[in-house]
Amino acid sequence: MLVKLLEPLNVPDSVIEELAQPIRDLGHEFVYYNQKTTDADELTERSQGADVVMIANNPYPTQAIDANDNLKLINVAFTGFDHVALADAKRCDEILMSNAAGYANQAVAELVIGLVLDVYRKITQGNEDIRAKDFPGPIQGREILGKTVGIVGTGKIGMMTARLFHAFGAKLIGFDSGVNPEAKEVGMEYRTLEELLQEADIVSLHLPLNDSTRGIIGEKELALMKDTAVLINTARGPVVDNVALAKALEDGVIAGAGIDVFDGEPPLPADYPLLSAPNAVLTPHVAFLTDESMVLRAGIAFDNTINFLKGEPTNIVNRK
Repeated sequence: MLVKLLEPLNVPDSVIEELAQPIRDLGHEFVYYNQKTTDADELTERSQGADVVMIANNPYPTQAIDANDNLKLINVAFTGFDHVALADAKRCDEILMSNAAGYANQAVAELVIGLVLDVYRKITQGNEDIRAKDFPGPIQGREILGKTVGIVGTGKIGMMTARLFHAFGAKLIGFDSGVNPEAKEVGMEYRTLEELLQEADIVSLHLPLNDSTRGIIGEKELALMKDTAVLINTARGPVVDNVALAKALEDGVIAGAGIDVFDGEPPLPADYPLLSAPNAVLTPHVAFLTDESMVLRAGIAFDNTINFLKGEPTNIVNRK
């Protein structure tokens, strides 16, 4: 079979070559494109003839899928896979798709803590203030200790985040469609979403993007939150109505927000509402992006390819 990695995975080429060697040892061909592209025509060209395509977090269009009759597996080196337009493809029921869930659990959880600390202690603002010609004076902050943290989505990343907050001495409450047995380890109690939003001082979102979660936090939900509360989103941008969030920040409905994901990938339009919203710390979709997580991601992605070639597919997300 022909395996093609269509974009870099943020690890050295030498690591890619080492991970790809078992593919060649099994008698298969491996092709690597080490320059990123988001051009649909270029992705279509790169995909030609491949039995397995490996991608990361850039959009993968239906055009590229439909133009390749050989395609059997789309191997997504990322946790989310809503950027892959497989559902609209002609052979959508015949092509498997895998992901690399788990590689960024620690990385995402640590950024959540970082965003909360920045919102609470005004680290970014303080850095700017102390460099200013006219120093405005120190800013009084808040502590995580004793706060109630609501984890919306108690899967692996949500629980990793919960453990870090637990170490800070926070009280934990959670919301999800099911109960994670690990929640007991950190004393988490489950609530309805409405109850969680009303009780929490910090709300951290860890939901996948699908029809039931799109816009799950909007004007109505934000109005339920305390006016001292902070919203953190390192999940997927469209789970929050960001226009409503910007207005909530402007009107003092909530006290602050830490946002890593948006309605589209950065760079954001100049008039994007959150760019001018007060008390918002924004990062350019980097929660997953650490040296350590990239090595883990590459390893999981290549394992998925090798296992598929051996007839033992792993991490399949569209199996019926």
